[in-house]
Amino acid sequence: MNQYDAIVIGSGISGGWAAKELCEHGLTTLLLERGRPVEHLKDYPTATKNPWDFPHRGDMPEKDHAENPVVNRCYAYGEATQHFFVKDKAHPYIQEKPFDWIRGYQVGGKSLLWARQTQRWSPFEFEGPARDGFAVPWPIGYHDLAPWYSHVEKFAGISGNKDNLPQLPDGEFLPPWEMNCVEKHISGKIMQKYPDRPVIIGRCAHLTKPQPIHLEQGRGQCQARSLCERGCPFGGYFNSNSTTIPWAQRTGKLTLQPFSVVHSILYDEKKGKATGVRVIDARTKAVTEYQARIIFVNAACLNTNLILLNSTSTRFPNGLGNDNGLLGHYIAFHNYRGNVSAEFEGFPDSYYYGRRPTEVFIPSFRNLHKHENLGFQRGYMSYFGAGRAGWQQGDYKPGIGREFKDSITEPGPWYVYMGMQGETIPKFENHVRLSPDQKDEWGVPQLITSVAYDDNDDKMAADFVTQGSEMLEAAGCKNINGFNNHQNPGLDIHEVGGVRMGKDPKTSLLNEWNQLHHCKNVFVTDGACMTSTGNQNPSLTFMALTARAANHAVEELKKQNL
Repeated sequence: MNQYDAIVIGSGISGGWAAKELCEHGLTTLLLERGRPVEHLKDYPTATKNPWDFPHRGDMPEKDHAENPVVNRCYAYGEATQHFFVKDKAHPYIQEKPFDWIRGYQVGGKSLLWARQTQRWSPFEFEGPARDGFAVPWPIGYHDLAPWYSHVEKFAGISGNKDNLPQLPDGEFLPPWEMNCVEKHISGKIMQKYPDRPVIIGRCAHLTKPQPIHLEQGRGQCQARSLCERGCPFGGYFNSNSTTIPWAQRTGKLTLQPFSVVHSILYDEKKGKATGVRVIDARTKAVTEYQARIIFVNAACLNTNLILLNSTSTRFPNGLGNDNGLLGHYIAFHNYRGNVSAEFEGFPDSYYYGRRPTEVFIPSFRNLHKHENLGFQRGYMSYFGAGRAGWQQGDYKPGIGREFKDSITEPGPWYVYMGMQGETIPKFENHVRLSPDQKDEWGVPQLITSVAYDDNDDKMAADFVTQGSEMLEAAGCKNINGFNNHQNPGLDIHEVGGVRMGKDPKTSLLNEWNQLHHCKNVFVTDGACMTSTGNQNPSLTFMALTARAANHAVEELKKQNL
């Protein structure tokens, strides 16, 4: 009864893709999710509510801020979305260094909550570690992943322009979103002064013009409501619940099992491979073991590290596949510390409509073709947007009566904000490990996070603030204010590494097909597998790596190699 061809741990973006690909190829697949069930359409209780339908108009009360300081720092957490987030005490961890671990334990995971920005990596990212002498060389290149980027883009639905940029390869795009008049003005001025800094509209996983494959999935056009984190009843943006999981279920090969906390992966020393997983029922604490020929670990970066570290045996006393002692090390993330705000005088008779689900982007231009003498390694992507102040949540004007009502019908001045998304360098000391004495309520050791920003990150943020301020000044902006927000690692929600890919088993955990070097029937294709982090949003790369690895696993099973 507990025997399957494949087991997938985690139902988020990468786990959903693993389940889809494996089931399509005819493999009976068990999809394990530690959280509760969430069914598309049925389980989005706040999707169509108005701001006045919430007791606190969308904000969280002070009591919740006091009880859950970590999750309250997440931009997407609020009264309308709190049911999709893990509260601080629900799954404790130990912060050796400050780290804001944002989690979503339910079917679909954080795919219900992500910011939906999707850029391909370029050759510059895959070649970066070898070129600049950090981490270890990637065992694959852009050419290996390009067809799989196309594969997932067509199915997921990605909007964007064909921009013909070497640092941001084009993909399979639906029609793009548009810049407003001030953004177009700023973009033109920036490119006029800085010809090497292209400015483009963002690429995102939203259906601007659904294609037949999307209609077959039961999805519809994005309505630009900007309420995505509540769950989208239109299926307008990509998530596991509306797309990959239902697609896998229609094959008849998927068994979806929520409330399943994976304790560890079982290893058979005689067979020299993994045979299954040990699962604890999240409600009853009952322990059950499930067997499979292949196992995909897609629990999200830090939980994947936790599971592998806790999968010990006589053969692997320090964690599954961890002969070199590097499991849990070289955690990296994205640097979001640099920010610039400004005002713009002009276009007083112009406005915009809709709630566009993406921003304007400036792809990386620092240390791009070679390492420059800038005082820091690698580069950053920038994003910005322009809007008009007015009567909206957070804009509170004093007044009463007719004059007050009249004042809030007129939009205020234009404002501009700009942020960075920088690459951090994977370092051995940035790591996670298991607590030797503290366990969670399911008897699993708590995770210790020891991850921090460094001098390279601070110099990069300072460079962004300088360059961003200069670009906005060149565009005619006023009252420019650049600053470092000093946010903790983790709040970017782009943590990667710990189970990195590489060519050499002495310096990496996974091979070029995302298989553990020393346990070939275990695959890791979520953020934990990343050798470096690049400066692009990572989810599209997770999807492509997963689809590629799953199809390889199917071929290896056919050849009796697993």
